[in-house]
Amino acid sequence: MLTKRVKSKLTTEHQKNDKDTGSAQVQVAVLTRQMEDLAKHLKKNPKDNHSRRGLLKMVSKRRKFLDYLKRREPTEYSKVVKKLGLKK
Repeated sequence: MLTKRVKSKLTTEHQKNDKDTGSAQVQVAVLTRQMEDLAKHLKKNPKDNHSRRGLLKMVSKRRKFLDYLKRREPTEYSKVVKKLGLKK
């Protein structure tokens, strides 16, 4: 589960300025963390198909944010991918 403290830490690490909370970089970081937590849950509960569907939606959403970043700001895209350890 993503607590307020963890989410604020991720936000401060990836934000562009002090008031930035919704940029694509922040969204990707938060989604990545949520996906990691959900993947752990699904390893313990392999028959939980409702959560699996939620994970697939998160994957799709993160992919869209990454595609947007790749189009608009290629240097930021490469920084985010490297920092989060994503494949690409």
